[in-house]
Amino acid sequence: MALAVGVVAMAAIPAAALIAQDRAAPYTVAQTGQGFDRLQDAVDAIGDARGTITIAPGRHSQCAVQTSGTISFFAADPGSAIFDGVTCEGKAALVLRGRSAEISGLVFENMRVPDFNGAGVRLEAGNLTVTQSWFRDSQQGILTASDTSAQLIIDRSTFTRLGTCEGAGGCAHSVYTGDLAHVRITNSRFEQGRGGHYVKSRAARVDISASSFDDAAGRVTNYMIDLPGGASGQISNNWFVQGADKENYSAFIAVAAEGRSHDSAALMVTGNDARLAPGVDRNTVFVADWSGEMGGIGENTLGSGLTRYERR
Repeated sequence: MALAVGVVAMAAIPAAALIAQDRAAPYTVAQTGQGFDRLQDAVDAIGDARGTITIAPGRHSQCAVQTSGTISFFAADPGSAIFDGVTCEGKAALVLRGRSAEISGLVFENMRVPDFNGAGVRLEAGNLTVTQSWFRDSQQGILTASDTSAQLIIDRSTFTRLGTCEGAGGCAHSVYTGDLAHVRITNSRFEQGRGGHYVKSRAARVDISASSFDDAAGRVTNYMIDLPGGASGQISNNWFVQGADKENYSAFIAVAAEGRSHDSAALMVTGNDARLAPGVDRNTVFVADWSGEMGGIGENTLGSGLTRYERR
């Protein structure tokens, strides 16, 4: 009789509830163990506190806006959690304007919006660290506002088939930062650009090292690195290849092409390897300097057709 009662009790539970018990939630706040079906709900649960959201493998047609707190967005299995084509506020999959954020192991792809600024990540305030993440097939990879107290760190990440110059407001880029305090990019790869620059940064200081910029399969791309207002810091130990299909092939690295917002006297460019892709025959410049302040062009390995430095 007891068995029969148990069977009846189980039958009374809706089938949807039983399925939900067997299925792990796609978004889990690590500190509390609480799971959520919506990423925004997980972000809101952390609120103004500090927390980590673990993101399950699979394709995620969701986005979220962080307005406060310190949040880490971590893939449970790096490379298996893919944010595909859904943006919040017409901006990005993750719109960040809390105290700080960290992103690790996530994939962002197919981000497109009407103003041609669709990004995997839009940083509007606070610090951001991105590690072991992938940005591909979108209008922009990472786009930031200006926050002169903020720092952006990118490490061990890949940017593929990004950028466009379709919009009336100008080009989009693989990484485009506003006037931040510091941008540091290490151990990362930029490849197959689709317009604009691979890195355009208005930050006061940049440190870009141990990364590769492979433009061999790029289409209508521009500079590898553009520091439009100048900057201090270093560009060191990177590998550059300029491809054939360029909107502008006049330089690999451009400094202060839009004005001298920051002092570039302490910008060091050294230890890099730069060359043209096989079959490309042209003359170009490794570093083009509009600031007239640079004194730090060190030893770099340059291929045929490249001039070391040119003041413009």
